[in-house]
Amino acid sequence: MIPLMRPALADAEGPYVTRLRTSRIGTASDDAILIEGADDGSVFSGRLGLVVIDGVRAEDLDGDIVLVDPRRGRVERLLRVGSTTNTLLVTERCDQLCVMCSQPPKKTHVDRFDLLEEACRLAPDGMLIGISGGEPTLYKERLLTLIERTLAARPDLGFHVLTNAQHFEASDVARLGRSAYRRVSWGIPLYASEAALHDNIVGKEGAFAKLEEGLAHLAMAGARVELRTVVLSDNIDAFPALAGYVAARLRFVEAWSIMQLEHIGFARNRWEQLFFDHVQRFGPIAEALNRALLHGVRAQLFNFPRCTVPAAYRRLAIASISDWKRKFAPACLRCGERSACSGFFEWHPDEQAALAVQPL
Repeated sequence: MIPLMRPALADAEGPYVTRLRTSRIGTASDDAILIEGADDGSVFSGRLGLVVIDGVRAEDLDGDIVLVDPRRGRVERLLRVGSTTNTLLVTERCDQLCVMCSQPPKKTHVDRFDLLEEACRLAPDGMLIGISGGEPTLYKERLLTLIERTLAARPDLGFHVLTNAQHFEASDVARLGRSAYRRVSWGIPLYASEAALHDNIVGKEGAFAKLEEGLAHLAMAGARVELRTVVLSDNIDAFPALAGYVAARLRFVEAWSIMQLEHIGFARNRWEQLFFDHVQRFGPIAEALNRALLHGVRAQLFNFPRCTVPAAYRRLAIASISDWKRKFAPACLRCGERSACSGFFEWHPDEQAALAVQPL
């Protein structure tokens, strides 16, 4: 696993964003330049002083955009130059309590929008930046302002925002329909076509009705939408009906991502109750995929190792897990499709991973 948070010492008083560079060639005023490096740590110098980072080689940090917090004595990697899966956490507050939440919400909020906007402006050319929470649209005005100001300065960038879509209103339609928002896609969870089941999974009465309203506003704005559905024991038999709902009501979406469960957050202690083993019974997922594809909905499988999916659907299982949180079972070492495979989450039970794989 690639460490995203490291101990650090810095001269400045408050938190700030900088880009780490090992060479002065092509540097800018916001960059911190390497002045001393070793296997066990590095020293960088920038306009706000020295940054001493423990435990990471300078070569593994070159070009990364980091948040330096002198008071807490740490540096946080915000954007990694060599990664295609960079995500900024804008809040840990949420107005849902999903049974399988991988990022359990907190009651407090630390506003970092200005710092995150600085990080986005320093991003490498053409980067797609993820935004997540908590629920980012609890701070909708701050979020949309960050997106708009960043894209005005850096129109080469793109954003993918994970949101429950319950806070979009009719008054947002014109704004979300502006041309800049063609560089933004919205990842929206939908767990069932039956309101009671969806509401039960997200722990919020009335959530399905608000979600339908939000999706309607996004559709009117011409927004780019990706639906996301996590596979659970509770909703697995509702997948065919959900596929019918998506095909009939939500054909405008760019993609429907069916996702296997993460063994983290709330799901860790509820694993036996929540986890559905698709290796043992793929039928409901297959029927959902067939219905979606028949009606022109682009369906895809996230977090499904390719060898655990029947051959007819294997092309839909994409390498979806970020490099810093991905692992493979020992048997995967000899697999010919490893480069195109999601593998497993770092925190997936080793015994289950070993039993699931059938190298291709």
